[in-house]
Amino acid sequence: MIGRAHIPVRGAKADRYASREDFRRIFDEDSIGLYQLLFLLTDNPEKAQRCFVSGFEDCATGNPVFREWAHSWAKRTIIQNAIKELKPRPTLCNSSLSATVFSDADKLSRGRDGHFEIDVILGLEDFERFVFIMSILEHYPEQDCALLLGCLLQQVREARARAFRHIENSGGAALTRELLVDGESDRASLVVEAAHETNR
Repeated sequence: MIGRAHIPVRGAKADRYASREDFRRIFDEDSIGLYQLLFLLTDNPEKAQRCFVSGFEDCATGNPVFREWAHSWAKRTIIQNAIKELKPRPTLCNSSLSATVFSDADKLSRGRDGHFEIDVILGLEDFERFVFIMSILEHYPEQDCALLLGCLLQQVREARARAFRHIENSGGAALTRELLVDGESDRASLVVEAAHETNR
């Protein structure tokens, strides 16, 4: 990640921080979930794979992170890598849209079991898709979304409103119990193997 330099940690304090092996275990055990998140963000298997491999390396060689935060840090890192890969930017829109849609936003976000059809999510424009996944599926605060995406808070709100409008127009009640892409689980395991080979 930009601006990060590895800071070695020695002694008893090192036990409090996630090690390379801790991150290897996270990327092993949650390989499908992390790859699935990247696939939804990038809508591209090759880009998802690149972000997965680079995400592991960034976590393993970056600044120390408390062990209990390691999984959240891994997710944040791969999201940042996906942002660098796609560079999603907000589009010009009517700011009144957010007020129109937010009244039903909470109801729609919970939906039936709180899951959305993959095709509906992938049908969003890049910026709207990132905002929707980060703020609704991953529960990132609006301020964090704006910081990571390098945009204004209002732009996050407007993008989320456009995402909800798209979902409503696409039959927002069409929800599914799984966000797993058919055929992508095998690819996720191959990505883990590639990450391990790269870093041996």
